[in-house]
Amino acid sequence: MSNILIFDSTLRDGNHAVHHELNNKQIAVYAAAADTAEIPIVVVGHGNGLGASSLQVGESLINDMEMIETARAKLKKSKLGVFILPGFGTIKKNLKNAINAGVEVVCVSSHCTEADITQRHIEYVSEREKEVYGNLMMTHMVSKEILLEESLKMQSFGANGIILMDSAGAYLPKDVIEKITFLVTELKIPVGFHGHNNLGMAITNSILAVEAGATILDACARGFGAGAGNAQIEVLVAVLEKMGYTTGIDLYKMLDASDVAEKELIKVIPNIKPISIVSGLAGVFSGFAKHVERISLQYGIDSRDVFFELGRRKAVAGQEDLIVEVAVNLADKRIAVEKKC
Repeated sequence: MSNILIFDSTLRDGNHAVHHELNNKQIAVYAAAADTAEIPIVVVGHGNGLGASSLQVGESLINDMEMIETARAKLKKSKLGVFILPGFGTIKKNLKNAINAGVEVVCVSSHCTEADITQRHIEYVSEREKEVYGNLMMTHMVSKEILLEESLKMQSFGANGIILMDSAGAYLPKDVIEKITFLVTELKIPVGFHGHNNLGMAITNSILAVEAGATILDACARGFGAGAGNAQIEVLVAVLEKMGYTTGIDLYKMLDASDVAEKELIKVIPNIKPISIVSGLAGVFSGFAKHVERISLQYGIDSRDVFFELGRRKAVAGQEDLIVEVAVNLADKRIAVEKKC
């Protein structure tokens, strides 16, 4: 059995779940626990990555460099990683400073049809001789052939691997098997999977990805992440170990780290709420959940209707402002119907 490389996004994707308000103490205590468990890569930052703190997608309690420096001080065995979406994060302002501060791994991400925008960022990280992975988001929205086209671009730019992100938790088993198998066959670099749990499939889909040839998994302690949460690292490590795969992670220490996450980071353990199910069915980014709930309440409309309309409009991460537009339109339609009655 092969080795599976685990990315721990507890301190990045988990930030979505607490409105990007993780503080220095929380980052330090979890980073130390993750390092003790010998998790290969610990990803830190705003939920949407470097440079994303804003009114549009949520302001961080502390800035990018504070988060990076806090985690860097605690990581001795684990590598420090960050996530960046070109458009939010820039090379000069964000990537350069992050790498200078000790970042060793960079996940450069884009919507699943927009890999072109990652070229300069991926090439820069490669030039700095750091590990760089291409992340394709909302990959349920397109065919395996389109995913291959975009992945080949990232491969040509110098990516060390490609990670398919099930950003909406919309994947069914057949989707995972079909897409991962196809990319593994056609690419020259490793393939990975990042699962969300909106439809309760995060662990199953992650394991199926491995069986289809993926050698990278992205997950969070206790599933701490956007919407219904992510695949749980502690469960993945245990199941992979039982199946005969190796991760290099100390299972007991990983279980301890998950306890630390629950005690120190998580206000509410992620669970599959009705709105999460609707998000998965609609194929809408899990990180929209809190925004949709708040805005729907403000305009007095059903949040489920908002999600399905966002799905029809093929909304993607970074288009949070579209939620208000949809809410206003639905509210106007409701008022028009009420006047007719």
